[in-house]
Amino acid sequence: MARIERQRLDELDAKYRGTCFEEVCNGFTEEKALTEATRCLNCKTAPCMTGCPVSVHIPEFIAQIKQKNYEEAFKIIKGTNSLPAVCGRVCPQERQCESKCVRAKMEGAVAIGSLERFVADYALKNGIKEKATGEKKGKKVAVIGSGPAGLSCAGSLAKEGVDVTVYEAFHETGGVLLYGIPQFRLPKELVKSEIEGLKDLGVNFVTNVIIGKTIFLDELLSEYDAVFVGTGAGLPMFMNIPGENLNGVYSANEYLTRVNLMGAWKDGSITPLIKGKNIVVVGAGNVAMDAARTALRMKAEKVSVVYRRSREEMPARGEEIRHAEEEGIDFKLLNNPVEILGENGWVKGIKCVKMELGEMDASGRRRPVEIPNSEYEIPCDVVIMSLGTSPNPLLKNSCSELEVSKRGTIVVDENTMMTNIENLYAGGDAVTGAATVITAMGAGRRAAETILKKFN
Repeated sequence: MARIERQRLDELDAKYRGTCFEEVCNGFTEEKALTEATRCLNCKTAPCMTGCPVSVHIPEFIAQIKQKNYEEAFKIIKGTNSLPAVCGRVCPQERQCESKCVRAKMEGAVAIGSLERFVADYALKNGIKEKATGEKKGKKVAVIGSGPAGLSCAGSLAKEGVDVTVYEAFHETGGVLLYGIPQFRLPKELVKSEIEGLKDLGVNFVTNVIIGKTIFLDELLSEYDAVFVGTGAGLPMFMNIPGENLNGVYSANEYLTRVNLMGAWKDGSITPLIKGKNIVVVGAGNVAMDAARTALRMKAEKVSVVYRRSREEMPARGEEIRHAEEEGIDFKLLNNPVEILGENGWVKGIKCVKMELGEMDASGRRRPVEIPNSEYEIPCDVVIMSLGTSPNPLLKNSCSELEVSKRGTIVVDENTMMTNIENLYAGGDAVTGAATVITAMGAGRRAAETILKKFN
């Protein structure tokens, strides 16, 4: 087995990139892609595929890269993945496909995500588009939500000849891909290009429609042969500590939406946003890293991340943590907020207590325990709470028959994504709670497969 070092993506200088919204990582050159592709052993059992939620035929598309058949590689990826340019950038490959790679325990796993990105970017640059493969079925499906679950379901159905209409509550399509993930990680023009590809397949998008307000679920079920719910989990969680109602306190969802979707990062934007000079982000997931790094680019002089556990327990991707550290984000680990301090209705600081790790809890992580008499204050003028999200109850409240869990998530059969209501399917964060883009896409694809079986 020849030893070839894993190729790395080039990155913008940390000091420079913290001042702008340019994409941090540059994709592979053709030379790097070809070198990296030679590292794939084309394993017959393809263990990497078992780690992919949408079952991309990884050895097959990499084999086509080796032959410089990039268009064929694109067709193979699109066979199961509706959004390869997105997934190549934001999927946690290190925990999924790459973690199963035979080379992972040697000189490093094959850079599957970077190769997927190379192929997808090549297709976009050269105008290569996916084509419908199925005959028109005379069936109509409504998809609620244009995030990753909804787009994956819509694409899988449309290319097989199903008429699909996607309903989106916002004025632009893309869901969390557009409003949640910053430009420097996922350029919005790429998201829009991926959506244009779905439009080319015949998918119809309708914006500014809130299901449960503008249109009711019962209406869609009577009009369409099937309905898929991919509304995500957009209801932010808070700590319920004193001071959370002060001016200058944001949920990460609101903060990122104002910047990414409403354009607060652009000069001359009229979108209301308290910029802040000293900003504290509470939480340590990918969204917290996005919020912290965005705050830095919004000209904050200091950005701190407060997290009650240690670095080893941080749920964010290692790459995102590293990027944040390189850009100068201050990590205050083993600290827990107990109060947001205010003056005249505005944030002036946050009171924390120091923590230490105790015994394991139900999540498999060591439980954080407060250290007595360890309170201290961090001066700040903006606090961004990034503690996770849950599904908005609007849909459930408008359809009392729909079965939901105690957490408010929609209950489905995990294999078919069917709900307790006939012809109604659901997937993504609305079912699992906040998870990854690719997990949501996998659910959308499974739902589409179930629907297609019913139609055939």
